[in-house]
Amino acid sequence: MTPDVGAWGHLPFFTDDWPIIAKALEDDPRTILPPDLLRFAALNRTQPDDVKVVILGQDPYPTRGHANGRAFSVNPDIALPRSLKNMFRELEDDSGDAPATGDLSHWADQGVLLLNTALSVPEGDAGGHAKLGWAKLTRQVVTRLDDTPRAFLLWGKHAQGFGEALAAHHLKIETAHPSPLSARRGFFGSRPFSRVNAWLEAQDEPPIRWA
Repeated sequence: MTPDVGAWGHLPFFTDDWPIIAKALEDDPRTILPPDLLRFAALNRTQPDDVKVVILGQDPYPTRGHANGRAFSVNPDIALPRSLKNMFRELEDDSGDAPATGDLSHWADQGVLLLNTALSVPEGDAGGHAKLGWAKLTRQVVTRLDDTPRAFLLWGKHAQGFGEALAAHHLKIETAHPSPLSARRGFFGSRPFSRVNAWLEAQDEPPIRWA
């Protein structure tokens, strides 16, 4: 059964690959995060024609109650994970302000697709579903979005690998990942948020209200 993803449901993934992944998830005895109803939240909330910016993450947070189906985002009552804390630090340095909580739903509602390249993770096992087949969905999403100019924030080599074939009309910002292990190697000081907004305004699009 195709999940509720709106126009994304036309991607071949949902006919060819999702039934296999769904069966694997059903057969896994571990707790799988995020809960089923949130698994496709990023696609459900931000439809293809509404996407102006793409931020690719890796996989959901492996701690119960943290992941809400959107890359880097957490529920409002959760303390900021380290990568998100570094994102907000860069945003504050870049624009002078940052969101009050780690829930990035307001980014999604403005056309920022917050897509993890794996949409599930076993509790406590980061990267545990990285080879489950989710990458096919990510590649199809990126291909679907290649038609008109969009901004892609590709942080780290993993995300950058999905953007290699993008057309030249996009804005691609490729830097180190905001993880504490790499943020000081090119993420801090990259000013991605103001650069995206300057580019959007040059395309006669409204800027993203990041804070």
